[in-house]
Amino acid sequence: MIRLFLDINVVLDVLMNREPWVDDSASVLSLLDEPDIEGMIAAHSVTTLHYLAAKHLGNKRAVGTLIDLLEHVSVTSLDGDLLVRALSLGWNDVEDAVQWLSAPRGSADYLVTRDPSDFEARSIPVVTPRELLAALNASS
Repeated sequence: MIRLFLDINVVLDVLMNREPWVDDSASVLSLLDEPDIEGMIAAHSVTTLHYLAAKHLGNKRAVGTLIDLLEHVSVTSLDGDLLVRALSLGWNDVEDAVQWLSAPRGSADYLVTRDPSDFEARSIPVVTPRELLAALNASS
């Protein structure tokens, strides 16, 4: 089983059809239909995704799309301890720090993001959608 932790930007690329990233991100999301690949997102990602997607798609479509997403991913827990740890990292982007700490909480094998340089420490591989697709193709 390969466990993929998805950063918000990967999902947003697909929801908002953002070029030039949408194709690679959509390919990553389509992997979630494979029986040996599990996707996950952080709990706070759902509210952020809804807020941003509703602006682009409207509330009804955003809700439907997120419900569909949640049928394909698990959600890592978020609690006060994780938030304190994220704030204590001293990163400029606390949301990235929460993502970073949420990935190992879900036992992720990869953190998939369009912006790997946002993640300073690397206890698990941080890859772009394109890098993940290449790595999976090379190993099959």
